[in-house]
Amino acid sequence: MDNEKLKAEAQKALDAGDLEKAKGLLAQIKANKEQEETQAQLKTELEDELKDLGEEVEQEKIPEEPKKEPELEKKPELEIEKEKEPVEPPVSPKKDEKEKEHRSMEKIIDDKKENETRSINQFIRTKGEQRDGLTTVGAEAVIPIDRITKPEKQPETVVDLRQHVGRVPVKTGTGSYPILKANKNKMISVAELAKNPALANPEFTKVNYEIATYRGYIPVSQEALDDSDIDLGGLVAEHIQRQSLNTSNAAIAAKLQEAPAKAVTTIDDLKDIVNVAIDPAYGVKFIASQSFFNELDKMKDNDGRYLLQQDVTVASGYKLLGREVVVLADDVIGTSVGDKVAFIGDPSLFAKYFDRQQASVRWVDNDVYGQLLAGFIRFDVEVADTAAGFYVTLGPKA
Repeated sequence: MDNEKLKAEAQKALDAGDLEKAKGLLAQIKANKEQEETQAQLKTELEDELKDLGEEVEQEKIPEEPKKEPELEKKPELEIEKEKEPVEPPVSPKKDEKEKEHRSMEKIIDDKKENETRSINQFIRTKGEQRDGLTTVGAEAVIPIDRITKPEKQPETVVDLRQHVGRVPVKTGTGSYPILKANKNKMISVAELAKNPALANPEFTKVNYEIATYRGYIPVSQEALDDSDIDLGGLVAEHIQRQSLNTSNAAIAAKLQEAPAKAVTTIDDLKDIVNVAIDPAYGVKFIASQSFFNELDKMKDNDGRYLLQQDVTVASGYKLLGREVVVLADDVIGTSVGDKVAFIGDPSLFAKYFDRQQASVRWVDNDVYGQLLAGFIRFDVEVADTAAGFYVTLGPKA
Protein backbone atom coordinates (compact mmCIF):
# COMPACT_ATOMS: atom_id res chain seq x y z
CA MET A 1 0.00 0.00 0.00
CA ASP A 2 1.48 3.38 -1.01
CA ASN A 3 1.93 6.30 1.37
CA GLU A 4 -1.13 8.20 0.15
CA LYS A 5 -3.44 5.29 0.96
CA LEU A 6 -1.66 4.78 4.29
CA LYS A 7 -2.20 8.48 5.12
CA ALA A 8 -5.91 8.14 4.35
CA GLU A 9 -6.19 5.04 6.54
CA ALA A 10 -4.28 6.78 9.35
CA GLN A 11 -6.63 9.76 9.19
CA LYS A 12 -9.66 7.46 9.35
CA ALA A 13 -8.20 5.66 12.37
CA LEU A 14 -7.45 9.00 14.06
CA ASP A 15 -10.98 10.25 13.41
CA ALA A 16 -12.38 7.02 14.83
CA GLY A 17 -10.29 7.42 17.98
CA ASP A 18 -8.13 4.34 17.22
CA LEU A 19 -4.79 5.89 18.21
CA GLU A 20 -2.82 2.62 18.18
CA LYS A 21 -3.78 1.89 14.56
CA ALA A 22 -3.04 5.48 13.52
CA LYS A 23 0.33 5.30 15.26
CA GLY A 24 1.21 2.02 13.49
CA LEU A 25 0.23 3.44 10.08
CA LEU A 26 2.31 6.57 10.71
CA ALA A 27 5.33 4.43 11.57
CA GLN A 28 4.85 2.46 8.33
CA ILE A 29 4.68 5.72 6.31
CA LYS A 30 7.93 6.94 7.87
CA ALA A 31 9.59 3.56 7.21
CA ASN A 32 8.52 3.70 3.54
CA LYS A 33 9.96 7.20 3.17
CA GLU A 34 13.25 6.20 4.76
CA GLN A 35 13.50 3.15 2.51
CA GLU A 36 12.85 5.26 -0.60
CA GLU A 37 15.50 7.79 0.44
CA THR A 38 18.01 5.02 1.20
CA GLN A 39 17.44 3.33 -2.17
CA ALA A 40 17.75 6.63 -4.02
CA GLN A 41 21.01 7.43 -2.26
CA LEU A 42 22.36 3.93 -2.89
CA LYS A 43 21.43 4.14 -6.58
CA THR A 44 23.23 7.48 -6.96
CA GLU A 45 26.41 6.21 -5.28
CA LEU A 46 26.45 3.01 -7.29
CA GLU A 47 26.05 4.90 -10.56
CA ASP A 48 28.96 7.22 -9.66
CA GLU A 49 31.18 4.29 -8.63
CA LEU A 50 30.29 2.32 -11.75
CA LYS A 51 31.20 5.31 -13.89
CA ASP A 52 34.58 5.72 -12.14
CA LEU A 53 35.22 1.98 -12.39
CA GLY A 54 34.61 2.04 -16.14
CA GLU A 55 37.20 4.79 -16.59
CA GLU A 56 39.77 2.85 -14.54
CA VAL A 57 39.25 -0.33 -16.56
CA GLU A 58 39.73 1.56 -19.86
CA GLN A 59 43.06 2.94 -18.61
CA GLU A 60 44.26 -0.54 -17.55
CA LYS A 61 43.60 -2.09 -20.97
CA ILE A 62 47.01 -1.61 -22.72
CA PRO A 63 47.61 -3.81 -25.81
CA GLU A 64 50.59 -6.17 -25.55
CA GLU A 65 53.15 -6.21 -28.38
CA PRO A 66 53.99 -9.70 -29.69
CA LYS A 67 57.41 -11.05 -28.78
CA LYS A 68 59.78 -11.51 -31.72
CA GLU A 69 61.72 -14.75 -31.32
CA PRO A 70 63.33 -16.32 -34.41
CA GLU A 71 62.96 -19.84 -33.01
CA LEU A 72 59.15 -19.63 -33.11
CA GLU A 73 59.05 -19.97 -36.90
CA LYS A 74 60.81 -23.36 -36.74
CA LYS A 75 58.78 -24.79 -33.84
CA PRO A 76 55.34 -26.32 -34.09
CA GLU A 77 52.36 -24.27 -32.94
CA LEU A 78 51.73 -26.59 -29.98
CA GLU A 79 55.21 -25.94 -28.54
CA ILE A 80 54.86 -22.21 -29.11
CA GLU A 81 51.67 -22.16 -27.02
CA LYS A 82 53.41 -24.04 -24.21
CA GLU A 83 56.39 -21.65 -24.11
CA LYS A 84 54.23 -18.54 -23.94
CA GLU A 85 54.18 -17.09 -20.47
CA PRO A 86 50.65 -16.96 -19.01
CA VAL A 87 49.26 -13.46 -18.81
CA GLU A 88 47.14 -12.77 -15.74
CA PRO A 89 43.68 -11.56 -16.73
CA PRO A 90 42.62 -8.09 -15.61
CA VAL A 91 40.52 -7.71 -12.50
CA SER A 92 36.88 -8.60 -13.22
CA PRO A 93 34.79 -5.40 -13.30
CA LYS A 94 31.77 -7.30 -11.95
CA LYS A 95 33.67 -8.60 -8.93
CA ASP A 96 35.10 -5.18 -8.16
CA GLU A 97 31.65 -3.66 -8.61
CA LYS A 98 30.09 -6.12 -6.14
CA GLU A 99 32.76 -5.35 -3.55
CA LYS A 100 32.19 -1.61 -3.87
CA GLU A 101 28.44 -2.09 -3.74
CA HIS A 102 28.79 -4.09 -0.52
CA ARG A 103 30.95 -1.36 1.00
CA SER A 104 28.40 1.29 0.00
CA MET A 105 25.53 -0.59 1.62
CA GLU A 106 27.53 -0.96 4.83
CA LYS A 107 28.23 2.76 4.78
CA ILE A 108 24.52 3.56 4.53
CA ILE A 109 23.56 1.13 7.30
CA ASP A 110 26.20 2.58 9.63
CA ASP A 111 24.33 5.83 10.16
CA LYS A 112 25.46 8.75 12.22
CA LYS A 113 24.22 7.43 15.57
CA GLU A 114 25.94 4.05 15.22
CA ASN A 115 29.20 5.77 14.28
CA GLU A 116 28.96 8.01 17.34
CA THR A 117 28.35 5.01 19.62
CA ARG A 118 31.28 3.13 18.08
CA SER A 119 33.57 6.15 18.43
CA ILE A 120 32.67 6.59 22.10
CA ASN A 121 33.36 2.88 22.78
CA GLN A 122 36.74 3.11 21.04
CA PHE A 123 37.61 6.23 23.04
CA ILE A 124 36.88 4.37 26.29
CA ARG A 125 38.73 1.17 25.32
CA THR A 126 41.85 3.02 24.14
CA LYS A 127 41.84 5.32 27.19
CA GLY A 128 41.53 8.45 25.06
CA GLU A 129 44.08 7.61 22.37
CA GLN A 130 41.47 6.88 19.67
CA ARG A 131 39.37 10.01 19.01
CA ASP A 132 38.18 9.53 15.43
CA GLY A 133 34.63 10.73 14.90
CA LEU A 134 34.42 12.49 18.27
CA THR A 135 34.31 16.09 19.40
CA THR A 136 36.82 16.46 22.22
CA VAL A 137 37.60 19.20 24.72
CA GLY A 138 41.03 18.67 26.18
CA ALA A 139 41.17 14.98 27.05
CA GLU A 140 37.39 14.56 27.35
CA ALA A 141 34.96 13.27 24.76
CA VAL A 142 31.80 15.29 24.29
CA ILE A 143 28.86 12.85 24.27
CA PRO A 144 26.18 14.03 21.82
CA ILE A 145 23.19 15.58 23.60
CA ASP A 146 20.61 13.47 21.74
CA ARG A 147 22.01 10.35 23.39
CA ILE A 148 20.37 11.33 26.69
CA THR A 149 17.46 13.69 25.95
CA LYS A 150 15.07 11.50 23.95
CA PRO A 151 11.91 10.77 25.93
CA GLU A 152 10.98 7.20 26.77
CA LYS A 153 7.25 6.58 27.15
CA GLN A 154 5.99 4.51 30.02
CA PRO A 155 3.77 1.57 29.00
CA GLU A 156 0.05 2.30 29.18
CA THR A 157 -3.05 0.18 28.93
CA VAL A 158 -5.46 2.08 26.72
CA VAL A 159 -9.17 1.25 26.92
CA ASP A 160 -11.51 3.54 25.01
CA LEU A 161 -14.92 3.36 26.70
CA ARG A 162 -16.41 5.23 23.74
CA GLN A 163 -16.13 1.96 21.84
CA HIS A 164 -18.37 0.19 24.39
CA VAL A 165 -21.17 2.70 25.03
CA GLY A 166 -23.66 3.88 22.42
CA ARG A 167 -22.01 6.61 20.35
CA VAL A 168 -24.45 9.17 18.85
CA PRO A 169 -23.06 11.90 16.53
CA VAL A 170 -25.00 15.15 16.99
CA LYS A 171 -24.94 18.51 15.19
CA THR A 172 -26.37 20.80 17.85
CA GLY A 173 -25.28 21.85 21.30
CA THR A 174 -28.50 20.70 22.98
CA GLY A 175 -31.29 18.31 22.08
CA SER A 176 -33.09 15.09 22.93
CA TYR A 177 -32.62 11.52 21.80
CA PRO A 178 -35.66 9.18 21.63
CA ILE A 179 -35.40 5.68 23.12
CA LEU A 180 -38.04 3.09 22.16
CA LYS A 181 -39.10 1.10 25.19
CA ALA A 182 -39.12 -2.68 25.09
CA ASN A 183 -42.32 -4.00 23.51
CA LYS A 184 -43.98 -6.69 25.64
CA ASN A 185 -47.52 -6.26 24.25
CA LYS A 186 -49.33 -9.11 22.51
CA MET A 187 -51.88 -9.38 19.72
CA ILE A 188 -55.44 -10.51 20.41
CA SER A 189 -57.08 -13.54 18.80
CA VAL A 190 -60.26 -12.54 16.86
CA ALA A 191 -62.94 -14.41 14.95
CA GLU A 192 -62.97 -14.73 11.19
CA LEU A 193 -63.94 -11.46 9.41
CA ALA A 194 -64.19 -9.67 12.76
CA LYS A 195 -63.00 -6.08 13.06
CA ASN A 196 -59.28 -5.65 13.77
CA PRO A 197 -58.62 -4.57 17.36
CA ALA A 198 -56.24 -1.70 18.05
CA LEU A 199 -52.68 -2.59 18.93
CA ALA A 200 -50.70 -0.95 21.69
CA ASN A 201 -48.83 2.18 20.60
CA PRO A 202 -45.03 2.28 20.81
CA GLU A 203 -43.70 4.03 23.89
CA PHE A 204 -40.70 6.37 23.81
CA THR A 205 -38.52 7.98 26.41
CA LYS A 206 -36.38 11.01 25.65
CA VAL A 207 -32.81 11.46 26.74
CA ASN A 208 -31.86 15.12 26.93
CA TYR A 209 -28.25 16.09 26.24
CA GLU A 210 -26.24 19.28 26.55
CA ILE A 211 -22.82 19.38 24.92
CA ALA A 212 -19.85 20.55 27.02
CA THR A 213 -16.57 21.83 25.59
CA TYR A 214 -13.22 20.66 26.94
CA ARG A 215 -10.12 22.45 25.68
CA GLY A 216 -6.62 23.60 26.52
CA TYR A 217 -3.18 24.15 25.02
CA ILE A 218 0.50 23.25 25.46
CA PRO A 219 3.17 25.89 24.60
CA VAL A 220 6.14 24.62 22.57
CA SER A 221 9.10 26.87 21.75
CA GLN A 222 10.20 27.15 18.14
CA GLU A 223 13.77 26.35 19.24
CA ALA A 224 12.61 22.99 20.61
CA LEU A 225 10.80 22.21 17.36
CA ASP A 226 13.82 23.19 15.25
CA ASP A 227 16.49 21.46 17.35
CA SER A 228 14.73 18.19 18.12
CA ASP A 229 15.56 15.23 15.87
CA ILE A 230 12.29 13.54 16.81
CA ASP A 231 8.77 14.50 15.79
CA LEU A 232 8.21 16.75 18.80
CA GLY A 233 4.99 18.17 17.38
CA GLY A 234 3.57 14.69 16.86
CA LEU A 235 4.60 13.69 20.38
CA VAL A 236 2.78 16.67 21.91
CA ALA A 237 -0.28 16.03 19.72
CA GLU A 238 -0.37 12.40 20.90
CA HIS A 239 -0.13 13.65 24.50
CA ILE A 240 -3.19 15.85 23.97
CA GLN A 241 -5.11 13.00 22.31
CA ARG A 242 -4.46 10.82 25.36
CA GLN A 243 -5.76 13.57 27.65
CA SER A 244 -8.97 13.75 25.60
CA LEU A 245 -9.35 9.97 25.94
CA ASN A 246 -8.89 10.20 29.70
CA THR A 247 -11.53 12.94 29.81
CA SER A 248 -14.17 10.95 27.92
CA ASN A 249 -13.37 7.76 29.88
CA ALA A 250 -13.87 9.59 33.19
CA ALA A 251 -17.23 11.01 32.06
CA ILE A 252 -18.48 7.61 30.82
CA ALA A 253 -17.30 5.77 33.95
CA ALA A 254 -19.11 8.32 36.13
CA LYS A 255 -22.38 7.48 34.34
CA LEU A 256 -21.79 3.73 34.64
CA GLN A 257 -21.48 4.24 38.40
CA GLU A 258 -25.07 5.56 38.40
CA ALA A 259 -26.44 2.09 37.53
CA PRO A 260 -28.55 0.35 40.22
CA ALA A 261 -26.20 -0.90 42.93
CA LYS A 262 -25.75 -4.55 43.84
CA ALA A 263 -23.39 -6.32 46.23
CA VAL A 264 -22.01 -9.79 45.55
CA THR A 265 -19.65 -12.15 47.35
CA THR A 266 -19.50 -15.33 45.24
CA ILE A 267 -19.55 -16.50 41.64
CA ASP A 268 -23.13 -17.68 42.17
CA ASP A 269 -24.16 -14.08 42.91
CA LEU A 270 -22.63 -13.00 39.61
CA LYS A 271 -24.50 -15.78 37.81
CA ASP A 272 -27.78 -14.53 39.33
CA ILE A 273 -27.15 -11.08 37.85
CA VAL A 274 -26.16 -12.34 34.40
CA ASN A 275 -28.79 -15.06 34.10
CA VAL A 276 -31.79 -13.59 35.95
CA ALA A 277 -31.52 -9.92 36.92
CA ILE A 278 -30.75 -8.67 33.40
CA ASP A 279 -33.07 -9.37 30.47
CA PRO A 280 -31.46 -11.89 28.07
CA ALA A 281 -32.00 -9.44 25.19
CA TYR A 282 -29.12 -7.28 26.49
CA GLY A 283 -25.53 -7.91 25.44
CA VAL A 284 -23.91 -8.25 28.86
CA LYS A 285 -20.27 -7.30 29.51
CA PHE A 286 -18.11 -6.98 32.62
CA ILE A 287 -16.39 -3.56 32.81
CA ALA A 288 -14.32 -4.24 35.91
CA SER A 289 -11.65 -2.63 38.01
CA GLN A 290 -8.24 -4.29 38.27
CA SER A 291 -8.95 -5.41 41.84
CA PHE A 292 -12.33 -6.87 40.81
CA PHE A 293 -10.65 -8.64 37.88
CA ASN A 294 -8.01 -10.04 40.21
CA GLU A 295 -10.69 -11.68 42.32
CA LEU A 296 -12.41 -13.05 39.22
CA ASP A 297 -9.11 -14.54 38.11
CA LYS A 298 -8.95 -16.54 41.35
CA MET A 299 -12.47 -17.97 41.19
CA LYS A 300 -12.80 -21.70 40.51
CA ASP A 301 -15.64 -24.09 39.85
CA ASN A 302 -16.44 -27.16 41.97
CA ASP A 303 -13.81 -29.17 40.10
CA GLY A 304 -11.04 -26.68 40.89
CA ARG A 305 -10.87 -25.17 37.39
CA TYR A 306 -10.48 -21.43 36.96
CA LEU A 307 -13.63 -19.77 35.63
CA LEU A 308 -11.96 -16.84 33.85
CA GLN A 309 -11.12 -17.88 30.30
CA GLN A 310 -8.80 -16.39 27.71
CA ASP A 311 -10.55 -15.68 24.41
CA VAL A 312 -8.85 -14.11 21.37
CA THR A 313 -12.21 -13.38 19.73
CA VAL A 314 -12.84 -10.39 22.03
CA ALA A 315 -10.76 -7.22 22.25
CA SER A 316 -9.93 -7.57 25.95
CA GLY A 317 -8.84 -11.20 25.56
CA TYR A 318 -10.90 -12.52 28.53
CA LYS A 319 -14.37 -13.93 29.11
CA LEU A 320 -16.30 -14.88 32.24
CA LEU A 321 -19.54 -16.86 32.08
CA GLY A 322 -19.36 -16.44 28.29
CA ARG A 323 -19.23 -12.62 28.55
CA GLU A 324 -16.39 -10.25 27.66
CA VAL A 325 -14.37 -8.77 30.53
CA VAL A 326 -12.96 -5.24 30.06
CA VAL A 327 -10.40 -4.13 32.67
CA LEU A 328 -9.92 -0.53 33.83
CA ALA A 329 -7.84 1.05 36.57
CA ASP A 330 -9.45 0.96 40.02
CA ASP A 331 -9.76 4.75 40.22
CA VAL A 332 -11.38 5.01 36.77
CA ILE A 333 -14.39 2.70 37.11
CA GLY A 334 -14.19 3.12 40.91
CA THR A 335 -13.20 6.02 43.14
CA SER A 336 -9.88 4.88 44.63
CA VAL A 337 -7.19 2.23 44.35
CA GLY A 338 -8.37 -1.11 45.72
CA ASP A 339 -12.06 -0.73 44.77
CA LYS A 340 -13.48 -4.09 43.70
CA VAL A 341 -16.27 -2.77 41.49
CA ALA A 342 -17.66 -3.43 38.03
CA PHE A 343 -20.46 -2.46 35.68
CA ILE A 344 -22.25 -5.64 34.61
CA GLY A 345 -24.70 -5.21 31.77
CA ASP A 346 -25.01 -3.76 28.27
CA PRO A 347 -23.06 -0.46 28.23
CA SER A 348 -24.11 0.37 24.67
CA LEU A 349 -27.76 0.63 25.77
CA PHE A 350 -27.21 1.85 29.32
CA ALA A 351 -25.29 5.04 28.37
CA LYS A 352 -25.09 7.23 25.26
CA TYR A 353 -22.07 9.26 24.23
CA PHE A 354 -23.29 12.33 22.32
CA ASP A 355 -20.37 13.28 20.10
CA ARG A 356 -20.47 16.90 18.88
CA GLN A 357 -16.80 17.18 17.87
CA GLN A 358 -14.10 14.54 18.05
CA ALA A 359 -10.78 15.32 19.65
CA SER A 360 -8.72 17.60 17.45
CA VAL A 361 -5.48 19.53 17.77
CA ARG A 362 -4.43 22.77 16.13
CA TRP A 363 -1.26 24.84 16.04
CA VAL A 364 -1.74 28.46 17.10
CA ASP A 365 1.12 30.93 16.58
CA ASN A 366 2.61 32.43 19.70
CA ASP A 367 4.22 35.88 19.79
CA VAL A 368 7.19 34.63 21.87
CA TYR A 369 8.85 32.67 19.03
CA GLY A 370 6.91 29.52 19.66
CA GLN A 371 3.63 27.76 18.99
CA LEU A 372 0.66 26.69 21.04
CA LEU A 373 -0.75 23.26 20.32
CA ALA A 374 -4.40 23.57 21.31
CA GLY A 375 -6.75 20.61 21.81
CA PHE A 376 -10.56 20.56 21.65
CA ILE A 377 -13.24 17.96 22.38
CA ARG A 378 -17.03 18.45 22.74
CA PHE A 379 -19.39 15.78 24.04
CA ASP A 380 -21.95 14.77 26.63
CA VAL A 381 -22.73 11.41 28.29
CA GLU A 382 -26.18 10.52 29.60
CA VAL A 383 -27.88 7.41 31.03
CA ALA A 384 -30.38 6.04 28.51
CA ASP A 385 -31.68 2.71 29.91
CA THR A 386 -31.37 1.98 33.63
CA ALA A 387 -32.55 -1.61 33.12
CA ALA A 388 -29.48 -2.43 31.03
CA GLY A 389 -27.05 -3.07 33.87
CA PHE A 390 -25.90 -2.89 37.49
CA TYR A 391 -22.99 -1.33 39.36
CA VAL A 392 -21.64 -4.23 41.37
CA THR A 393 -19.40 -4.22 44.44
CA LEU A 394 -17.53 -7.43 45.29
CA GLY A 395 -17.29 -8.00 49.03
CA PRO A 396 -15.54 -10.65 51.14
CA LYS A 397 -17.23 -14.01 51.65
CA ALA A 398 -19.39 -14.29 54.74
